[in-house]
Amino acid sequence: MIIKQVRLSQQAKDQLARLKGKTGIKNWNILCRWALTYSLAEKTVPTDIPIVNDSNLEMSWFTFGGDYYEIYEALIKSWCINMGLPTDDDTVSKYFRLNLERGISHLCGTGFIKNIEDLINLAVREKV
Repeated sequence: MIIKQVRLSQQAKDQLARLKGKTGIKNWNILCRWALTYSLAEKTVPTDIPIVNDSNLEMSWFTFGGDYYEIYEALIKSWCINMGLPTDDDTVSKYFRLNLERGISHLCGTGFIKNIEDLINLAVREKV
């Protein structure tokens, strides 16, 4: 387990609340999974900025990942390897948080997610 608790910034919580309204997805952890995998699919390293975990939105690692928590951990470690980063716990935890926050920001900030169909289309679109 790379971290015990996932806690988001207030900005990320507010963005997730807007996504919940647009998509109808009621669970924070489900939206967070979408955001993480969206960010991991980008071929760049997120900007290394301090993340202020100032919201009251907190979940355990097992709640975040559900039955597939080990797969999410493996995805993050694989991403670190592909980016030439170490896979020690501190680095993996740091880039998990940075990717999660970036993914939330991108999903909410682009304006292309207006409903759940947009989110699904984003996941199944062909990469060119």
